Amino acid sequence: MLTNQSLNIFIPAAGRGERLRPITDHIPKPLMPVLGKPVLQHVLERVSTLSFNLIGINLHYKSRELSEWIGRCPFNHEIDLFHEDEVLGTGGALKNAEGLLKQGPFLVHNSDVLSDIDLDSLVEHHRKSGNFITLAVHDFTKFNSLVLDKNGCLIKVDRKSSGKLMAYTGIAVYEPEFLKFLPAGRSSVVDSWMTAIYEGHCIGTLDISGSCWSDIGTADSYAASVFHALRREGETVYIHPAVQGCEDIDYKGNVIIEEGCSFRGPVTLQNCIVLPGTRVGVINVGVALRGDPLRESPLHANCITGPDFTIPLNEAEFYQLSGPDKRQLIGTGGSDRQYFRITNDSSSVVLMECNENDPDFMRHIEYTKFFRSNNIPVPELKSSDPDQMQAVFEDAGDISLYSYLQCSRTKQELEDIYKKVLDVAASIHCLKKDQVKECPLLEKRVFDHDYFRWETGYFLLEFIQGVKHIKVENVQALDKELDLIACQADAIPKTVIHRDFQSQNIMIMKDRELRVIDFQGARIGPPAYDIASILWDPYFRLDDGMRDKLLAYYITEMKERVNDGFDAQKFTETLICCRLQRHMQALGAYGFLSRVKGKKYFMKFMPEGIRLLRDDIRSSGDNYHVLGRLANRL
Repeated sequence: MLTNQSLNIFIPAAGRGERLRPITDHIPKPLMPVLGKPVLQHVLERVSTLSFNLIGINLHYKSRELSEWIGRCPFNHEIDLFHEDEVLGTGGALKNAEGLLKQGPFLVHNSDVLSDIDLDSLVEHHRKSGNFITLAVHDFTKFNSLVLDKNGCLIKVDRKSSGKLMAYTGIAVYEPEFLKFLPAGRSSVVDSWMTAIYEGHCIGTLDISGSCWSDIGTADSYAASVFHALRREGETVYIHPAVQGCEDIDYKGNVIIEEGCSFRGPVTLQNCIVLPGTRVGVINVGVALRGDPLRESPLHANCITGPDFTIPLNEAEFYQLSGPDKRQLIGTGGSDRQYFRITNDSSSVVLMECNENDPDFMRHIEYTKFFRSNNIPVPELKSSDPDQMQAVFEDAGDISLYSYLQCSRTKQELEDIYKKVLDVAASIHCLKKDQVKECPLLEKRVFDHDYFRWETGYFLLEFIQGVKHIKVENVQALDKELDLIACQADAIPKTVIHRDFQSQNIMIMKDRELRVIDFQGARIGPPAYDIASILWDPYFRLDDGMRDKLLAYYITEMKERVNDGFDAQKFTETLICCRLQRHMQALGAYGFLSRVKGKKYFMKFMPEGIRLLRDDIRSSGDNYHVLGRLANRL
C-alpha cells in the first residue's frame, strides 16, 4: 500500500540528447535553461511538492557538469546520484538504482519534461487503483502509441494500432516489485512493461489531457517549451537580470536572453533564444546547423543562437500557427478579446476578434478614428466588420514599454523614453471639448463619483475578500474613507484620459516611435489618474528621483500646451487621491484576472501594488486610518 511517506522519486538524466546537438555539445540536456532556470530545476521544484524520502538521479553524459550543479542546488541533501559507465537505457537506469527504488513505491519523472500535471492526484490514483504501474497519459497525436483497453489499462505499444491510442508523458508511479522484471545491464522499460502484462499485472493509466505538457527533445520542441513557458508568465521577453548592454538591441516577437550573453553593435532579435555564454554581434567562427558559415549579422530571427552555432526553427511548430492565413495568437493582457498577427510577404497586420455583444468593440473602432484624427499615436484601423465582431489594425509590434524595460537601461535612456510617453499623455489630456464632441461614445463616458466607488468596491471584492480572504472590520468607517477619496477625485477638473495608461499599453516601434493600445476604456476624468498609472506603475518601479524629474517634465509640458493656464500646485495635490484610486483598482484587477480568469501571472505584480498602496496612504497624512490598517494586513 502506497503512502506519501514511503515514496521515492527517480529522474532519468543520463542521455546524450543527440537530437538536440549541437546545443548538447555545450550544455547537458537536463541543464538547458528555461527562463533562467535549468529544466532539471523546474522538475525538482515540481516533484518536491510531494511528500517523499529521497530523489535518485542517474548520470552519464557530462556527469561532471551535472554533479556540480546538483551539489549547488537547494535539493542536494535529498538527492542520491547513480553514475552509469555506459548508458543503461530506460529500464537499466531503474535497475541500477534498485537499492533506492526497492524500498517502496516510486515516481519516475523524465528530466526533459515540463508540465503542470497534478502529481498528488497521480500518486493518489495509483494508491487507490491497486495498479502495478500507473502511467500519466494524454491525447497527443504526435506521440500517441499506447494501446489501451476500455478500462484504460495498457495492452501494448504500437503507433499503428487501430485501438484507443494515448501518449506517455514520461511520468509514472511504480510498485517496487516491478524491478524484478528488469534484467541487469542495458534494457528498455517498455519491454519489461510487456513482460509484466504477460504475467498478469495491470499497468493502468491516468488521463491528464488538458494539462500543460511539453518536452525539450528537439530544438523545435525546446523552443516551443520555452516560448510556452514565457507566455504562461504573461511575458514576451525574458532577459536574465545579469545581462548588460542592451542599448543597441531591438527585439521582436518572443525573445529569451539567458545568463552570460554579451552584445556588440546594433542587433535585432526576433523569435530568438540566446543561450548562455553567447556573444551576439561578434563574428563567430563556427558552423550553422545546416552547414552554412556563421557571419556577423544584425538580425537573428526564428532561431536558437549559441556560442558557435545557430539553429533555425520551424516557426509554424513553435508558434503553433493556425488557419490558412497562418495567424499567430499574440498579446498577454487581461482582455477576453483575441488578437492575431497575420503576415503576408514582408508586412503584417493584427486581427482583433471580440465576443458577441462586446460593448468595447464599437468603442474601440470609434475611439481609434477619434484619436487618429487628433494625432494621438494609436494603431491605424485598416478595416472593420461589426457583424463578425472583427477589425484589422496596424501591427504595433511586440515590444511594450514594459518589455523594453526588462533589459537594464541607463538613466538617460529611461528619461528619454518616459518623456516620449508623457508627451503622448499630455496630447491626450489637452484634447478640447469641441474635439471630444466628434466622438459621442467618449463624450458620454465620465469618470465620476459612482465609477470611483465601483473601483474601490472591485478592490474589496476581488482582492481583499477574493485573494486575501480578509474580513473587513469597521465597514462603515472604511466606506466613509473610500467615499471621501471618490468625492475628492470627482471634484478634479476633467479631461480625456486613457484610464489604463501603464507600461504594458505603450508599444515601442522602430526608431522609438510609440503606439498606445488598449484605449477602449478611455473616459472623461482627472488627468492625474493617467500620470499615477504610468509613474507609479506596479509593472515597473521608478526611483523617486527619476519620478520627480518626469513629473516636473509633464507639468512643464502642460503649462506650455494649455492656453488658459495649468495650475501645477492643484494638479500635484490631486495626485494622492488618484494614486489611491489607481492602486486599489489595479489590485482588484490582479485579483479578478488571476483568481477568476485563471491568469496567474498577474499575481507577481501584487506585492508591488501593495507596496505602492501603503506608500500612497502614508503620503496622504492622517486621513485614512481604517484603510491604512487594512493595507497593513495585506
